[in-house]
Amino acid sequence: MSCGEPHEKDCSEVLDHLYEYLDREMPEGECADFQVHLDECSPCLEKYGLEQAVKKLVKRCCGHDDVPSDLRSKVMGRIDLIRAGETVPEVSVLEQAKKEQAQREQADAEASGSGPSDGPSDAGPSDARTKTARTE
Repeated sequence: MSCGEPHEKDCSEVLDHLYEYLDREMPEGECADFQVHLDECSPCLEKYGLEQAVKKLVKRCCGHDDVPSDLRSKVMGRIDLIRAGETVPEVSVLEQAKKEQAQREQADAEASGSGPSDGPSDAGPSDARTKTARTE
């Protein structure tokens, strides 16, 4: 999108990085450039206002759950890979985070003296009987 007016920062670039600006995840210098553009460009300012309103609505309705910092960093890493045009692993970020959490929990259990587990830590008594039956 372009408003047709000359700007130091192109409208499409501003809109591509609008959420970084809204979420205050942009370096200070770039924020200043964005603000200058928004002050000059009414179509981008209008889009900014709409996106800001949507963000506030989502926060009000769904903003009570905290996202684990490691998951957030993995998602941001994926976004950076996509923007750079690099290939993205087929494993979903959520599945990767769950797998890493399970590995950390297993390592913690082993470190605390529980020893290695043969499977999920929430295995019930029926699982133990099955394992015993297989070994007999």
